[in-house]
Amino acid sequence: MTFDYQEPSSVDAATGLLAEHGVDATVLAGGTAFALLYRNGLIRPGHVVGLRRCAELRGIRKEGDALWIGALATHREVELSATVRAHHPAIAETFGRIATVRIRHQATVGGNLAHADPAQDPPPTLIAFDAVVHVAGPMGARREIPIADLFVDHYTTSLGPAEVVLGVRVPAVAAGTRATYLKFLPRSLDDYATVSVAAALRLDPAGRVASVRVALGAVGPIPVRAHAVERALLGEVLTAARLRDAADAVRSEIDPLDDARGSAGYKRDMAVVCTRRALADVAA
Repeated sequence: MTFDYQEPSSVDAATGLLAEHGVDATVLAGGTAFALLYRNGLIRPGHVVGLRRCAELRGIRKEGDALWIGALATHREVELSATVRAHHPAIAETFGRIATVRIRHQATVGGNLAHADPAQDPPPTLIAFDAVVHVAGPMGARREIPIADLFVDHYTTSLGPAEVVLGVRVPAVAAGTRATYLKFLPRSLDDYATVSVAAALRLDPAGRVASVRVALGAVGPIPVRAHAVERALLGEVLTAARLRDAADAVRSEIDPLDDARGSAGYKRDMAVVCTRRALADVAA
């Protein structure tokens, strides 16, 4: 089966083509997810809209106090960016944990988010930092989606059928915030996470938790914000017992599936262990 390939030079032209061809059209960014889905017969588009000529989608930069990551930025570019490392080192760390260097050179931020695989690495960290996804639609339409609201189900997002991701804006964090990304995978470094945890935490001058964000991947149909864990820590002095009890609260917030990476029960236990380790890291 063949398809018609078009490579517009602007985002508005790209969304216009997507609107014109409807469900018969697919977006191509880095192409890593597209190649896998197409090779396995999971998609058979009649029209493919390539985005690589859309300059608006490129770039990593500071915008005021926020960090902007364009949708066509590759994982490797984010990993190595001096701007990202200076302002959000945990984001650079997260992107450096994805698959292999070869894949990181090809895969893009926008493609990763639009693919919505619940085991992907970036979403938990971006959720922990309150990132906002900027989206373009037909006829110049623009909107913003808090990243936690982007994911709806396995491989399903809240993007409209003719919308594309423009990029991600990550707010600045308060001074003294520590953040980490922990990825547990018992097989090889090429695998998706069995469980992943991102945590960001800041203490007040009295040593109590002033702010805390915890998010997990690979433990349900979408990335999970661990509100119960956060409530157990906010305003508290961190002790080993407090961290242990807070991490245990993650059990009630996840809904893992049995798959090749482990049983649901195993993943639930490892989510507690990984959450405790991530919290201990940022509390150190």
